[in-house]
Amino acid sequence: MEFGNLLAVVAAGALLTGCAATAAEPETASASASSSSKRSAKAAFPSTYKAYPSDNIVITGATIFDGEGQRIDDGVIFMSAGKIVSVGGPETAIPTDSTIIDGTGKYVTPGIIDVHSHLGDYPTPSVPAHSDGNEATSPVTPEVWAEHSVWPQDPGFSRALANGGITSLQILPGSANLFGGRAVTLKNVPARTVQAMKFPGAPYGMKMACGENPKRVYGSRNRKPATRMGSLSLTRQTWINAQEYRKKRKGAKPPKRDIGMETLAGVLDGDILVHNHCYRADELNQIIDMSKEFGYKVTAFHHAVESYKIADILAKEEICSAIWADWWGFKMEAYDAIPENAALLQQAGACVIIHSDDENQIQRLNQEASKALADGRAMGIEISDAQAIQWITYNPAKAMGIADKTGSLKPGKMADVVLWNDNPLSVYSRPEKVWIDGAMLYDSSDPTRRPVSDFELGQPGEGDVK
Repeated sequence: MEFGNLLAVVAAGALLTGCAATAAEPETASASASSSSKRSAKAAFPSTYKAYPSDNIVITGATIFDGEGQRIDDGVIFMSAGKIVSVGGPETAIPTDSTIIDGTGKYVTPGIIDVHSHLGDYPTPSVPAHSDGNEATSPVTPEVWAEHSVWPQDPGFSRALANGGITSLQILPGSANLFGGRAVTLKNVPARTVQAMKFPGAPYGMKMACGENPKRVYGSRNRKPATRMGSLSLTRQTWINAQEYRKKRKGAKPPKRDIGMETLAGVLDGDILVHNHCYRADELNQIIDMSKEFGYKVTAFHHAVESYKIADILAKEEICSAIWADWWGFKMEAYDAIPENAALLQQAGACVIIHSDDENQIQRLNQEASKALADGRAMGIEISDAQAIQWITYNPAKAMGIADKTGSLKPGKMADVVLWNDNPLSVYSRPEKVWIDGAMLYDSSDPTRRPVSDFELGQPGEGDVK
């Protein structure tokens, strides 16, 4: 079936767019983001994702950033059966039964990955009826799952694909609560259901938050937490409860099923990855200490505008910082943000991720990475273009537990690929073509490969991209 007909079929249906030990005796969780084999095995709402049909594709003569910090000039990449088969220089063999795309003067990167998005949970149009990202009825809501709020028809998905080259993204609950609930990783493909977008085999994340947001939301209601010390005490008590639940679950008489405690036990078991909204350096360090008290690992701190102050600690602990390039001063805990944050983290050997947390910025993560790179270079820190691309490809994939499947251009990985009309770190560059699992889902020169959601059909601006 041709791609245009496939899109028509999906459009008719709906979508075309796409935060047993005591506290003194912690059990250490094996929370490595790379060990994802068993994480989704028993999960409800399993992925029904199926890749779109793909062809044998070869791109020749392009500059390739492989996502892991390497650059290949006059490079060749071969994709077949939805996988990357080979990547190399001009001597790379080119199969005869392939569609050849001349990439001369152009650039190839892995698909761009956003580790922090709320698309679908806070979709466009931004009206109260669509506000589904924060279950702000209790500061502790590990029982909620972000995917149960995702609206697949959000026009933001297609804009992220066409304007930003986004091929995978993590949808998180908001940051009103100390425990916000489960996050979900999606492939940015047209689909009628969220299950059909779920990244196969990706581990769940869990959103946590510290700092101003929870104490503002609940302190204004004259309930706990109203202070940072209240936040930490309630968070610790919740982990104690989770440890007890986990211990009983392994016993002869398991407790009554509790889906919130199941999520927390999943974290303690190392099956669910913690993504922690937090700004100030002192609080980041307190969260690290608390994670050691209860035997879990923080995979990434999100926003983390003061990570540069403890870059050495974050490098040692192997915790990623998912940050903006230059957001600053919009609240007190963001006051000491600096645009050199990413570069200083990179210099210290820490994991850097540039994220969006915004339906517009997700369309320009390449430009955000470029700004952070320029600010680092301006203070004398040498970072290559290829290393900066890693901030929006391989590093987020690592933090999401999917780096064995995507995030870099290595043989055997998913053929999630973007062909750019120029250096992606240029403000003038745009995605020219985007492949997900080897299927070309966007082509700037072909209007039939610009997915339009059923919600948009017949409305002004239908499928518009900038």
